[in-house]
Amino acid sequence: MPFTRKSLTEDGFTGFRPLDELDPMRIPQGPGLFVILRKGDFVPAFLSKSAAGTFKKKDPSLKREALEAEWVSDASVLYIGKASAGSQGNRGLRKQIQELLDYGRGRPTIVWDARLIWQLRDALDLIIAWKELPASEVSAAEAAYHAAFVAEHGRLPFANLVQARPRK
Repeated sequence: MPFTRKSLTEDGFTGFRPLDELDPMRIPQGPGLFVILRKGDFVPAFLSKSAAGTFKKKDPSLKREALEAEWVSDASVLYIGKASAGSQGNRGLRKQIQELLDYGRGRPTIVWDARLIWQLRDALDLIIAWKELPASEVSAAEAAYHAAFVAEHGRLPFANLVQARPRK
């Protein structure tokens, strides 16, 4: 599967909003997957210090060389993430994406995934899209998308540092 806006739309992803224009109230509350994409003309410029908040007093910043090593130059998808329903059933896409945005605005949070996004100078120009899924399918779908991306590009998206594995 090519990871383009067109193929993601055909596969059920919706939204496709720039991060700086995103209204969280328009994001579904159910579980699912979300992707962060760059526009075709996006050129990465790495910040020396991440805009993200700290997590357990850890600085999310990486050195420029490490960021450059993670960059996948021929990919428009920069991150593939999931939003589960949570143990109480009160999580989901809206809450997960809101926490991701809060983290990028420097607020301390429990979000550590996707931290490389917030070391891009123009991170708020990136596009986010989502796809609702039944809670029982979210983990397997994330693993399948990660595996498909690796099959196409030989590695994970830029901001995915750990490959999801299907649960047994």
